[in-house]
Amino acid sequence: MLVFAASDKGGTGRSVTSANIAFHRALAGDDVCYLDFDFGSPTAAAVFDVPSVMGGIVQGGLHSYLQGQAHEPVRLDVWARTEHPVLRHRPAGSGNLVLFPGDRSGGEFAVGNDSVIRGIDLFLRLHSEFDVVLVDLSAGRSYAVDLALEVTARPELHGVGARWLIHHRWTRQHVIAASGFAFGPRGILSGGVARGHDVEELRGSMRFVRAAVLDPETPPWSLAPPAQSAWMRTCDQGLHRLAADRGVGYSAMLGSVPLEPVLQWREQLITDEDVFSSRVAGPETLKAFQDLAGKLTDDDAWGIP
Repeated sequence: MLVFAASDKGGTGRSVTSANIAFHRALAGDDVCYLDFDFGSPTAAAVFDVPSVMGGIVQGGLHSYLQGQAHEPVRLDVWARTEHPVLRHRPAGSGNLVLFPGDRSGGEFAVGNDSVIRGIDLFLRLHSEFDVVLVDLSAGRSYAVDLALEVTARPELHGVGARWLIHHRWTRQHVIAASGFAFGPRGILSGGVARGHDVEELRGSMRFVRAAVLDPETPPWSLAPPAQSAWMRTCDQGLHRLAADRGVGYSAMLGSVPLEPVLQWREQLITDEDVFSSRVAGPETLKAFQDLAGKLTDDDAWGIP
């Protein structure tokens, strides 16, 4: 299955959430690859703790491959290359976890027929090799998003399952931006239909992921002074109404990730050790990533009979 991670704004938690989803699918035994299509800022390797390519690869990354400057994109075995202290030894029963890095200082590029053909070939080959192919796209209405829509509209990919996760923070600006990015005049839906996608099929393949969600009913937020607590509850209720009105409410949501101090300081994989041993991360965050990973291919979660 192809999974495209998209967002209208930066800072939505798109990359760190996507990396954690990929990580937990691999832990469950799936063969997973992660494609860093954030061409302007290919830093996904930092989340996987692969220091040699934290800012992208010097030569042979996805940017080079799609532009015809490399015969094959570089692939890195995360289990073998990570310096994450918990993951230096591949967990028992895990599947492959492979990172395809972007090019350092590559930048966005216009979508041409040659890059589309290379994209088709790449997605078909990886779809046959991996259980989950997770593609982290540049934020906004980028060329990376255009390329993903163009490639998945081609007849060669008919029958290849593709799903879209649209990430946003739990704020008014981000809810409005996510809705416009999905359903607006130049959004994913209209852009996909213009390229030949079926409107209902594409709409059904999109779900929203909320990040940094504060629950005013749980500590420490529920312990705030009465006036502040009441204000937070009012804001949260308003956001739920706004999300429902904009088409990004509960029924369109795949899941949410709570506000996690660890992720505010360091975008990283959240492991059992972080929760149960060092206790630097909250169990709710670990469960949120595990739930998202499970729902990724759960037809019931996507409303598919």
